[in-house]
Amino acid sequence: MIPSVLTERALSELGRTAGGPDTLALLQRDQYLRRLLLLRAVLDAVDAADPQVCPRPLRDRLREDWALLEEADGEVGAEGPTHDERAIVRRSSAHTRLLYPLVGPWGRTCLRALGSVPGSRAARRQQADTVRRGLAHFSALAAAAAVRAGVPFSVRLTATEGALHLPSLGALRMAEPGGRAVDVVHRDGRTVLSRHGCADVVVYEEAGTCVVPGVSAATHSGADSWVPAYSLPGLLPGSASVPLDDLDPYRSVPSGQHHQGLSGPATLDGAGREQWLRSWSGVLPLLRLGGEHRVAEVAALLRCLVPLAVPAGPGEHSRAGSCSGTRREAFGAVLSSMPPTPATFAATLVHEVQHAKLAALSDMVVLHREGPQERYFAPWRPDPRPYDGLLQGVYSHVALADFYQRCALTVASRPGQREAAWREHARYREQVRVTLPVIAGADSLTSSGRRLVDQLAGECERMGENPPPRGARIRAEAAVNTARALWLRSRAPSE
Repeated sequence: MIPSVLTERALSELGRTAGGPDTLALLQRDQYLRRLLLLRAVLDAVDAADPQVCPRPLRDRLREDWALLEEADGEVGAEGPTHDERAIVRRSSAHTRLLYPLVGPWGRTCLRALGSVPGSRAARRQQADTVRRGLAHFSALAAAAAVRAGVPFSVRLTATEGALHLPSLGALRMAEPGGRAVDVVHRDGRTVLSRHGCADVVVYEEAGTCVVPGVSAATHSGADSWVPAYSLPGLLPGSASVPLDDLDPYRSVPSGQHHQGLSGPATLDGAGREQWLRSWSGVLPLLRLGGEHRVAEVAALLRCLVPLAVPAGPGEHSRAGSCSGTRREAFGAVLSSMPPTPATFAATLVHEVQHAKLAALSDMVVLHREGPQERYFAPWRPDPRPYDGLLQGVYSHVALADFYQRCALTVASRPGQREAAWREHARYREQVRVTLPVIAGADSLTSSGRRLVDQLAGECERMGENPPPRGARIRAEAAVNTARALWLRSRAPSE
């Protein structure tokens, strides 16, 4: 597999929190190659797994699923993902499914379970159960790819946690919470799902009438137990639709410090999907206010939206009554609660796409050699941050400061919007102004990291040529000073 090479031009563009078509394509290609390596690693781990964790019937079934993928796409063989990069460019049905963002969390979950060494019988049972569920999901993924490719097949799949999810198509809901066998037969554009003691469910891939005009349903069925997958319209005319994925079992964010503050996944009804569409429909003109490069990066990198529940209170990832985040292993996915306004939605996408870009860049080159110690002050949250977290925050905040400044300079005829944009610009730029010297002063920066940080500093200097109104700047400085005082007070030893 040919490794991706980071060019000086790409690093320079990313340092300005931008990225031309070639740079964005470079990040995508590298992430896709890494996804194929992840799939290869899962296959190897299954072959090497303890038979008590992954018994032979599961291994044999995995190879059958690869054979079905091979039939859906000749570029994917029974021995695993192809090393031919042309398969990535071609974007066939099987590769589209395998490279879907949420396949990344599935692969990582499987690898962790296959590679762990349980110390007790209960831990071994839990490990085996995780592997069983993971490989059952892969069987469903292979079946969905075959449906999309129009390949006739007949397989038995296993539902988990009360549902059988066919990625990109929909999910069959069941009354029983445990695992149940479902026979799936696909012929001539119709898929029949059969369960013992239940009426067959017939699913058609051609989308029927959608209850929310503008939100596309991937499939339709007369059965109430079938829930189709839904998508929002493409951001640009002619661009691919964006899945609004509230079904995938691997969309949930695992518990942990990095995602603390994010709410859990949401399941949408018709009214909820209509709210998402209403907010999404207003995003494009607002992104354009912040520059065509913001439109381009969202259109290129956003591959699915995962709805989250509305947060109960303020948190690390909260903004204006909503919360959002990305997952490093799910490149192309943005997790977000329902943005209350199109303006919040646009800013959320600008923010989260920066995290995705910097994470992808960090996979390609080492930017620093700092450890995970949480000891740095970040004006946007009360607790100390590790160096990498601080760099991620600075990077996204530089982009937001640029976004809001461009908005303020563009909406001159709308004083209220202009003042709000200047306030946001001043807030983000002041946060960066006090934090960027800490990032730049670290001895652990590599040469690539130093060039990136120098470009970020140059962006801040450029923004200084059009300063915000004095009142906005003073309020921003006061907010940062207050945050610093509270942080220092929390760090002071108690008497």
